[in-house]
Parts: sequence; C-alpha cells; structure tokens
Amino acid sequence: MKAILKGVVGVVVFIVVLLILAPLLIPTETIVSQLTSQVEKTTGRTLTISGDSELSVFPELNITLNQVEFANMPTGSQPNMLSMEQLAVHIPWLSLLSGEFTLERFVINNPQVLLEVDTNGQPNWQLFPTAPTGDKQPSERGQQSGATQLPAGFDISLGEVAIYGGSVVYKDAQTNSEQKVTDLDLSVMLPSLHQPLAIRGAISYQAQRFELELAVDNPAKAIQSEDFKFSKKLKNELVNVDFKGEVVEQAKRFKGELTVSGDSVKALTAWQNIPLDAKDNAFNQFKINGEMQFADSVFTLSRLSAELDALKIEGNARVHLKERLSVSADVDLGMLDLNPYLPEPVKVAEETPTEQESTPAQPIVWDDTEIDLSALNQLDARLQVRSTGLKARKITLGENQLSVQLAQGKARVSLDKFNAYEGSGRGVIAVNAAKKPYVIETNFALKAINAEPLLTDAVDFDKVLGKGSINWNLNTQGVSQKQFVSRLGGKLAFEFKDGGVKGANLAEMVRKGQEMLKGNFSGLSEGINADFDPEQKTDFSALTGSFSFNQGVGKNTDLLLASPLIRVTGSGTVDLPKTFVDYRVVTGIVDTIEGQSSQDTSTGFKVPARIKGPFHQVETSLDLSSAAKDKAKDTIKDKLKDKFKGLFGG
Repeated sequence: MKAILKGVVGVVVFIVVLLILAPLLIPTETIVSQLTSQVEKTTGRTLTISGDSELSVFPELNITLNQVEFANMPTGSQPNMLSMEQLAVHIPWLSLLSGEFTLERFVINNPQVLLEVDTNGQPNWQLFPTAPTGDKQPSERGQQSGATQLPAGFDISLGEVAIYGGSVVYKDAQTNSEQKVTDLDLSVMLPSLHQPLAIRGAISYQAQRFELELAVDNPAKAIQSEDFKFSKKLKNELVNVDFKGEVVEQAKRFKGELTVSGDSVKALTAWQNIPLDAKDNAFNQFKINGEMQFADSVFTLSRLSAELDALKIEGNARVHLKERLSVSADVDLGMLDLNPYLPEPVKVAEETPTEQESTPAQPIVWDDTEIDLSALNQLDARLQVRSTGLKARKITLGENQLSVQLAQGKARVSLDKFNAYEGSGRGVIAVNAAKKPYVIETNFALKAINAEPLLTDAVDFDKVLGKGSINWNLNTQGVSQKQFVSRLGGKLAFEFKDGGVKGANLAEMVRKGQEMLKGNFSGLSEGINADFDPEQKTDFSALTGSFSFNQGVGKNTDLLLASPLIRVTGSGTVDLPKTFVDYRVVTGIVDTIEGQSSQDTSTGFKVPARIKGPFHQVETSLDLSSAAKDKAKDTIKDKLKDKFKGLFGG
C-alpha cells in the first residue's frame, strides 16, 4: 500500500515538475511557428506575430500573442484583414485531453478589422476552400457553386470572449461605400459553430455611442454560405434599429423585418450635419416599419408603415444601387397636414409713407442666372403618391393622386386625380433636362372650381365669385428665369359662370357715366370715382377669355363678362419679357330689358377703359371721349367739354 502511495505521489510530483518545466522544454517560438503555418495551410493566408509571445501551462494553457496580423485577400484594398495589439487565449487542459478544443477565455485588445467586397463581388471573409461541384447534380451545382467548406469535424467553442477598443471597417468596391465603427466593447458567446452566436456590448459610430445586440442562429452555416437567420438591435438616444431576418442564396440575399424609431428627426439630422429649421411641433417622433430585402444591389421595402408626428404613411419602395441609382415607390400619405412643416409666412410691417420717405415702385427684372437641373440626371424614379386630403396653410385639398417619372434627365409629373373646392382636374408637367436648353411643358385642365374659397385660401383674394374652369397648355425653354419667360408659348383659357365681382357695381358706374354725358355731374363722387365698397357687386352670368402666348407675349381678344344689364369686353396684350401690359376694357349697358337672357349681344351706352403701363406702375384711365363718340351728338360733346372745363377749372 505504501509502495502504491509512493508511486502516486511520485507521478504527481513528476507532472507538477513537467508543468513547471514545459515552457522551457517547448520553445514558444516553436508553438508560434506551428500556429502560423497551420493557419496558412488552412486558409491560404499568412498569420504574422511580430511582437513578444508568452506561454504558460499551469493551471491552464495560456497563450499571449502581441502585434498579430492576418493577411487580406490578394484583391483587397489593404494588406491585412485583421491586426490587433494583443491576443490572449486560455485553454483548459481537460478540453485538450478530451479531444475538444474549448477556449475558456479569449481576449482581444485594440483589433483593426477590415471586411470588404472587391470589384468582382468576392468577400475577404471567405477563408476556407470552396466545396467541390464536379460530382453534384446541375441543380446542386447552381446552389453550392463557390460555397466555403469547413474541414470535416472542425468546430470552435468559445467561453468568455471580450473585445476591447479597435474598429471594424466595411468596404464595398462595387458600390464605392464605406462604413466604420470604433471603440469596441463587446462580449461574445459561442458554445459551438453549430449553436447560436450572441454578441452584446457597445460601439461608436460617427461620434455616437450605440448599444449592440447581434445573434446568428448557426455560424457554421454562415461561414459556408448556407441559409441562416440573424437579428440585430442598435439602441441610442437618437435612433433605435431592430432587424430580424435571414441570409439566403449563398449570402446573396438577405430579408427580414426592419424597425427604425426615434424621438426627434431634428436631432437625427443635426447628427448628420443636415440643417433643419423646424417648428416645435414638427419633425419630432418617427417610426418606420416594413419588410425589407436586399439582393443584387436592389433594396426593397414592402408593407411600409411610417409615422412622423401625427402623419401616417403606408406603401412600398424599391431602390436600385447599381451603376445608376433608381427609385420606385407607391405611397399613400393619408391625410397630409403640411402646416407644421411649412415656414411661417413673412410678415411685412405696415408703414405709413410720408412725402419725404415715399419710394417709387421698382421695375421687375427677370433673373438671368443659369438654373442647374443636373440633379435630374443623377437618378431615375417612378413614384406614385396618393392622399385622402392635404392642408397647406389655408389651402385644403380633397383626394389626390400624383405620379412622377424620371428617366435619363427627363421628368414627367402627372396630376392623375385632383379634387378641391368642389371641383376636379388633371394635369401634366414635363421637364427635359437631358440637354440644354431645358424644355418645360405644362398641360392642365381644372373644372368646376369654386373661385372665392380657392382665391381666398391661396392669395387672400375674395373678390371673385362663381364656379369655373381653367385650362392651359404652355411650353418654354431656356436655362434661366429670364429665358423661360421670354420663350413662353401656348394657350390659356378660363370660364366662370353665375358669379360676381365684389367691390364695385359696374352697371351703376356706367349709368353715372351716362348721366355725365347728359350734363348731370351730381353722381360723380358716388359713381365712377366711388371708393371700393365690399357690399357692392357686379353679377355676371359668364366670365370667359383666353390668352395666346408667343415669345412671352400673351394676346387676348375675347374677354367677355356677361351680366343681366351690362356687357364687358376686352382685348390687349401682356408682354412678360418687357413686363408691360396694354389692355382695353369696354363696359356697356344692354339695350334690351331682357337682360342676360337676351340673345342680342348689342349694347347701348359704352365706357371704354385703358389699362396700360409697366407691371410696377400700371395706370387705368377712362376714355370718355370715345364713349361720347359712340353715343352723343356733337352738341352734347361741346356741352360735356364745357362742363369738364368748369369742373376742373380749365
């Protein structure tokens, strides 16, 4: 018994001495050399350890490597895929004796990781030989061609893994994109390559700290380019990102559910150095949720649901990220209230000019600065946008639908459905910015529009009553505002029925003018020279007219305002390039007492008016001499002249 006990004690002492002397008996350089050669044999890339290496065997096998570098693929942008200041590995002896390779503790300090895809689509993380395809069926070869194959029986079990400091950079040479995360503080759990991988910790991205959770259901499948599932969560005071999905088709396609949310769009844009001057109740909370997919440089977002403040948007979108950026989308905006997102209107302080401070109106000068529309050549788009309603300041629209097509610098915006102010309409705007000069064409038809609420909401003008239609087919070309105005061509027409013009009673004014021709000037102040009176109104059964534009000059010959007792006709030109108007309006009383129901368009007494001058200084005058020629005898004209001389002291 004593002999057995002595034998056991001797063995224990021998083992202890062996453990103590092992680092001396087994040179560290030999272990490092074996390690680097085995890595190169397995992956085809070199592992360089240029710093000091340490080895201890008691109470567990500890290996510390300094200044470690792992080579990149030959087509990579940098020599190394991975470099780190220090790698410390702790391996229990029992795992070696049992034949299982278990890392009890694995610590990486300040790693610099480069993950990249070259111009041929080859990723640098494909380390192991690809699976043979010669003995497979054609369908299997199509699915497995180029897939990475792990060595038979190969597995890794990681215990406590910690990563401190360093960075991870992702580059894609095909899309010329690059992303970088820094200041890593991560904990990794990997019981086996065939069991879930979990990564938790924090990273920094563009000067913001994010909490990170990442899970992969089967790392071995991921390495071998087989289908696998993964999830990712990023949490930050600015934005939260949650993705659950899978990678399929040899990592060529990934899909899943994406949710992005945050408390402030303004704070998010400030982080990206994008100025956003917004009201307190605008661009705050946001949330985007949808099914996403990325394959063959195409990003697809379906079942899109987006919320911004009180707005709710639904639809789908697709973005092609190949040589030419292309976007397609079908979006329902719901009830779109834009008022929180529109800047406050500029308030002009009301001033009472004095004689010394009065400033003459300045002429209008069209800007000749070249307009840059090159952005329309940067991408293609096909968009369809709908809304059940829209509010913009005082303007309120009903159900609308808008389509946008953009291809090779040619844009087409179609108003497919328009409902507002009791009317409806359609229209198209086409812009050809593929070459200079740019060409712009517009064609709109709006019908049954209620004029008073529309003009009141749009420009705070409530003087026109009635429903009507507005149609125009206009075109122009150029590269500046001045050129667009100077080359404007096409036609514009309008027609309003059963309305009125508030502020003046033209029939009464004409009657006063007729009395003046008879020598009665008693109603001058309350007739022609009467001030604007909102209670007065000129009713009309029809207000029609059209303009033909050529080289920026609009010509009208058919203005007609038909009223029960008066007819107003007009003709003239509006010269937009010269900002000059020359227009003649004739107001006459209908001879027949049948009023507007009469088929007789003739009028009795007529008063023509001339509207003439530059836009900034238009003058309106009554042509009383012409009126006298139409109605009065020479003797009446003489008396009229005498009356005017007496009135004005001539």
